[in-house]
Amino acid sequence: MEKIPKWLFVAAPVGFAIFIAIGGGVVKLLWNSLLPPLFDLPQVTFWQALGLLVLSRILFGGFGFHGSGRSKEMTPEERERFRQGIRKRFGFCSSPSESNPQERS
Repeated sequence: MEKIPKWLFVAAPVGFAIFIAIGGGVVKLLWNSLLPPLFDLPQVTFWQALGLLVLSRILFGGFGFHGSGRSKEMTPEERERFRQGIRKRFGFCSSPSESNPQERS
């Protein structure tokens, strides 16, 4: 096992703080230059911009965890069953007899 350099314990938090500061600054700059003139919204502070960035990550982007590790791609059979279920639910059947089960008998 390789030994972790000591400087990494200082550089990682500093780099993370710089990354957050740049992200908050970019969101503040974009918000304040676009939204107040377009939609008459108030300008935001750095901390409000940082809060918006965190909120948008929670709502739209997550935190970098993509699935629980159990996700898999559907097999062709599963995909076809899924498509048929959607078609039935929204009334897009491939033949008129599928839409009315009483007509089949």
